[in-house]
Amino acid sequence: MLDRLFGWGKKKEEQQDPGIRFGRYSDNNKPLTRISRWTDADNLFKEKKYNESFDAFFDYVRDDAEQNVIYERSGDQGKFEFYQGSRVVRGTFGGGQLSAEVTLARMPQPSVPVMRRLLEMNLNLYYSRCALDKDRLCMRFDSVFETANPSRLYYGLKELATRADKQDDLLLQDFSILETTDTGPISPVSDAEKEIKYGFLQNAVTAVLDTIAGIDQEKFSGGVSYMLLALVYRLDYLLSPDGRLLSDLENIAALYFRKDERPVTEKNNTMIVAFRQILAKPKEETLRNFFRARYTFSIVSPQPYKAVTDSIAAANQNTTWYVDNNYPQFAQAICEYGVSYCQYSYSMPRPVTEFYHLFMMINYPEYFSALGYGPGFYDRQKNQFDQRSIIEKIIAVTNEWKGKYPLMLFNTAQLRFDNLTLFNLSFTAEIANLNLDVK
Repeated sequence: MLDRLFGWGKKKEEQQDPGIRFGRYSDNNKPLTRISRWTDADNLFKEKKYNESFDAFFDYVRDDAEQNVIYERSGDQGKFEFYQGSRVVRGTFGGGQLSAEVTLARMPQPSVPVMRRLLEMNLNLYYSRCALDKDRLCMRFDSVFETANPSRLYYGLKELATRADKQDDLLLQDFSILETTDTGPISPVSDAEKEIKYGFLQNAVTAVLDTIAGIDQEKFSGGVSYMLLALVYRLDYLLSPDGRLLSDLENIAALYFRKDERPVTEKNNTMIVAFRQILAKPKEETLRNFFRARYTFSIVSPQPYKAVTDSIAAANQNTTWYVDNNYPQFAQAICEYGVSYCQYSYSMPRPVTEFYHLFMMINYPEYFSALGYGPGFYDRQKNQFDQRSIIEKIIAVTNEWKGKYPLMLFNTAQLRFDNLTLFNLSFTAEIANLNLDVK
């Protein structure tokens, strides 16, 4: 009966997984055994067993899949090393003091503009600071044992690592006098993958700008904003860029959310200009932003799941007028924005990210097919969904994470397969309704 109802015949070829990373690294998905190490670190610190507390803390931040942390201790002395993108953070502890340092770049000759940039950076640092060691630009973090509790270590080292990883690329691109040095383990992306990502970037941005150019931007100013912001988050996740391209995308999103009195249409025009500048960049310059690295800290923080629920619910509600008046391009962008904003802005629980990844595979099948993921979940030309594979994937994710989230239920019976707009609304509504209470 199910075969006749859903068109399930012979099972399609299994989805392939080329092992490509999407989106930003999240450290919000540790197994329960590793989460318990945070409690161990905190209890040991309160007992003033500082060395043992450090043992537990660095075990907590270690990610076996990333192979991101190297830690050694002998008696009261120890050293550690961990990776954050293109940067390596190195540290030592002993004699009641813990210190960590990361190199940003080498400056062969003194430069006033570079030093000015470092001073400006210092104004926005809370735990760490910029420093100059002979010809080496670096950032440092220090703490005496008595204040090196797990929270201070986590946020201090996170600030040190994430700021350094972002600033090194910007410094090198903005100041030709600087030289790169002491980089972390970077895995090159194949030329074929770079070409596919570059092509998707160009086509996706051009398609959105062409759509906007053909409509009344005053009348549809809200829809245009949603379309541009959804494009930022889409490129951030699907391309997983680094360096200047990542910074450019972050700046475009910031242009809209900046608190000022500018009308929405003016903000939209500013974002459009910024996207055109991305299109105009030399190809080789853009390709340099695609590489793979190891990470220890997420650049965003976890949020209560209600924030995810509210974002999706508000966006989906805002699609009503566009659906009723037959503007599917706006309705789909708004729906995508609701869930993509969360994936971009928050450190999401892993099962939610996996559901989001499935959402993107369904909406952009051509891109995933080009990357080698085999048959897609949705045929855009035929408006036909592979319902069986979609439901099987949802069940597989649920089963994989039921140990940690025993109350998580994705009700596949609520999915609408009439068209992509209705599917997206029903799919994201189920994401919003997930119960992610931890066991």
